[in-house]
Amino acid sequence: MGNLGNKNPLNSNWGSVCFNDSDCFGKKSRFEHKNPCKSCGSSDSACQCDFKAPARQLAAPLNSDCVLVNSVVGSKTVQKVAEAVFPFTAFDPDIPVGSTINNVAVATGSITRNTSIIRDKVVNIGLIAVTITVTFTAPGATTPETATLMTSLLFQEHTDFPGACPEDAVIESPFVIEGIFTQAGTPFVGADGTVTTAAILVKVILRTTITVTRQVIVDSHGGICDINDRRCESPTTPPTSNF
Repeated sequence: MGNLGNKNPLNSNWGSVCFNDSDCFGKKSRFEHKNPCKSCGSSDSACQCDFKAPARQLAAPLNSDCVLVNSVVGSKTVQKVAEAVFPFTAFDPDIPVGSTINNVAVATGSITRNTSIIRDKVVNIGLIAVTITVTFTAPGATTPETATLMTSLLFQEHTDFPGACPEDAVIESPFVIEGIFTQAGTPFVGADGTVTTAAILVKVILRTTITVTRQVIVDSHGGICDINDRRCESPTTPPTSNF
């Protein structure tokens, strides 16, 4: 296992050391006693082995010194409200008129949204799936019953966004449900025009962050130009979006 004497301060626990980097290559394993460089690679080695990574290929030269980046037109946190009024007859089973509403539980599901931009505004339309469970006591009864309704609530909002133009891009963060509200006894107009209070209002408040971006070209001196300098011109006819 090598010379453990104190005469040579370069002695190693693994054996004799090597004094030339070239001695470290082409030798046998350091665990073989005949290897004069058994200490190469060990923590107490005196060899200075310089390992180099293969040279990397340079990327193809760019066609210009300009880059395309997304400029932020604006970003704001907004709230959206999804709500609807449902008559007692919409539930399964029907809730008898005059019933006492003991509890209304709303479970939310998937949210579908569609977003578009008109000048200075972001228009958003969407649906949120809900399952409404109503616990009620029918007139003259003493035992509570349960009725359910699976449907979707509509929300639509237009958010003021000065400087936004139709060709800009919109990024919306995932919706966060801030609150769910219900109210029994809300007036409802039936198909025959009759107004009844045998209905339940369901409202869900959503929160999201809207960010509007625009692609621009930046040159090597920091100069910025729009890739479409006419994006904000007013159209001759109002834009129509079919979601």
